[in-house]
Amino acid sequence: MDGGASDVAQGEKAVTLEALREKMAEFARERDWEQFHSPRNLLLALVGEVGELSEIFQWKGEVPKGLPGWDEGEKVHLGEELADVLLYLVRLSDMCGIDLGQAALRKMGLNAIKYPVHQCKGSSNKHTHYGSTGAEEPSNGAL
Repeated sequence: MDGGASDVAQGEKAVTLEALREKMAEFARERDWEQFHSPRNLLLALVGEVGELSEIFQWKGEVPKGLPGWDEGEKVHLGEELADVLLYLVRLSDMCGIDLGQAALRKMGLNAIKYPVHQCKGSSNKHTHYGSTGAEEPSNGAL
């Protein structure tokens, strides 16, 4: 999902999810790709991109924050794969009619209830370790 040269100059403020959503919609429309952007197809493309992202870390062992020892080319490649994942996620949410930013904020609120600071600080235990918090969701995934 290569969008070509960036319209955002180095040093500009952060890009919003809405700006990405609009750019992705325009990108697909210009190429007449909307016909291929069903939720299923976008999800499968997203999974493929997550696989490519995973390959970068495969066999590296634990990687410290900041990626010490990685050369610039590896970091650029990582950025490209992270961008592919983000772009497909933004496009998938758009095609499903989900406001991704609002969904993420809602999920963070639920996680704050599920993982109270006074019980969870410094622990990697799953929420079920702390007992029921009354914020159970219909899904069964972590976070």
